[in-house]
Amino acid sequence: MEKNNSEDYKEINRKAWNQRTDLHVQSEFYAWDKFIAGEDSLNGIELELLGDVTGKSILHLQCHFGQDSISLARRGAYVTGVDLSDKSIEMANKLASLTGQDLEFICCDLYDAPQHLSRKYDIVFTSYGTIGWLPDLKKWASVISYALKPGGIFVMAEFHPVVWMFDDNFESVAYNYFKDEAIIESDNSSYAGPESDEVIHSVSWNHSIHEVMGNLIGQNMQILDFKEYNYSPYDCFQGTEEFQPGRFRIQKFGNKIPMIYAIKAFKTHEKDT
Repeated sequence: MEKNNSEDYKEINRKAWNQRTDLHVQSEFYAWDKFIAGEDSLNGIELELLGDVTGKSILHLQCHFGQDSISLARRGAYVTGVDLSDKSIEMANKLASLTGQDLEFICCDLYDAPQHLSRKYDIVFTSYGTIGWLPDLKKWASVISYALKPGGIFVMAEFHPVVWMFDDNFESVAYNYFKDEAIIESDNSSYAGPESDEVIHSVSWNHSIHEVMGNLIGQNMQILDFKEYNYSPYDCFQGTEEFQPGRFRIQKFGNKIPMIYAIKAFKTHEKDT
């Protein structure tokens, strides 16, 4: 694979997330049956920044198979979810039907989303393990700006780039904090638990917080809030401890490293062309 061939990375990651979706709908991590019965998938980190979403239109980028999208709809929002994986969108539509929620799901590459959207949104939302699959955050930020109404807000909760510097066992610094060459991996495991019978190939990139904020600001987004957290709400890394209910950190590091950051930004006006 040519590292700089964008079409290759898109197709590789589409197949990877199709494989992961098959694993994830069966996993305890995503608790399919509990979710259908009414369990909410959103965390306090993002809920604090989102506030009351009743009556709000929300675009959920990289929505996987739609649990957070549906949780937002259950809270009274009008939601559109976008994801690259056709299997994820298929399961998202199934889950929406099973939960009795009326949502729109679109299967497309994030960078192509403007071609598929028929409206502007009050809120654009993305969370946990999303931007690492994208090579160009300038284009990412431009999609967010395009999709938002003037005065709309962007809310993001994401794993901290410091976490992605380490190897899987958190024994050494293996990757650059700043964006470098694509990270190409082949594995049959998933953060959600069950292993695949097939090897899952994927392509990802590390993005510094400067890269994230700088590109948002470059699209006429004003940062309203920024927070860092020394825990993850998900037990999705090796060597973790649950030091408080629903709060996980790398045991050997304790509270010494950031694990999550969250941003709330405001679209001031349309970007000049």
